[in-house]
Amino acid sequence: MLKEEWIEKGFIDEPVSDSIDLKREIRRLCSEKDAIILAHYYTVGDIQEVADFVGDSLALARKAAETDAKMMVMCGVHFMAETCKLLSPDKKVLCPDLNAGCSLADSCKAEDLRKFKEEHPGYQVVSYVNTTAAVKALTDCVVTSGNAKKVIDAFPKDAKIIFGPDYNLGNYINSVTGREMLLWNGGCHVHEKFSVEAILRLKQAHPEAKVMAHLECKAPVLAVADVKGSTATMLTYAQTHEETKEYIVATEAGILHEMQRTCPDKIFYPVPPEVSEGGVGCSCNECEYMKMNTLRKIYNTLRYEWPAVEVDAAIAADAVKPIERMLRLS
Repeated sequence: MLKEEWIEKGFIDEPVSDSIDLKREIRRLCSEKDAIILAHYYTVGDIQEVADFVGDSLALARKAAETDAKMMVMCGVHFMAETCKLLSPDKKVLCPDLNAGCSLADSCKAEDLRKFKEEHPGYQVVSYVNTTAAVKALTDCVVTSGNAKKVIDAFPKDAKIIFGPDYNLGNYINSVTGREMLLWNGGCHVHEKFSVEAILRLKQAHPEAKVMAHLECKAPVLAVADVKGSTATMLTYAQTHEETKEYIVATEAGILHEMQRTCPDKIFYPVPPEVSEGGVGCSCNECEYMKMNTLRKIYNTLRYEWPAVEVDAAIAADAVKPIERMLRLS
């Protein structure tokens, strides 16, 4: 029986003995329970090292749809666990901490999107994967930063499209496709903090470095970037361009673990976030929600098989369709 305080917290807070090798025990439990661990690039290095599969949102969605495992532990944020459940409804999907939310998903409520759709008849909705299942249920097609342009290009040129919730990603897609999509005014609280000034200071110190920026960054930041794309795009670029040995990286700092692991001969400089007008700002370029995933929580969630993510059947029936359409198009 789960303790009431664990249920209230949204994660299991049971202490673990210092003598336990958490990584070894996690792998033992995975083998015992036929479970796999999926981890986003933005989780901490220890979690990426214990995971069966590490990737961006698109790769994780594909893996969730393909796996034969009976159980999945989604180490990322809540909407990612929902996506796994939508694609594999017969499997148990565990989320180490139900409090691991997403500022982008929070910026677009289903009731607000429904009202906006009613105000714009004849428009189709393309939603970023960083949304709740309820929002996906109101969506015609889902995209990730890795496939957004390809998916949008598949729509007729005269299609009327509402794109959300990430304004910066939608603005970039408009600029490279010539579309005039209606953009929802949402943003990632981490990527919104990156500034041109911080990048130029790093560029001055490291003139040979190429600048990489995630498509969730603001337009001025993307304008000074040599490489623009998803985390997977940036990682692949670093792995395949041997001539470049230094990179300035404007995205959540967790990706640097995989970059350094696969490119040990290269140097990666994380861009610090913008400081507020008062001179005081967050000194962190990390997503606190992603960092809610810990080895201890993963161990406990596997041990107790909780918290398990469920999606209302009526919502799930509609929400899975735009995800499946995305997978077909990409």
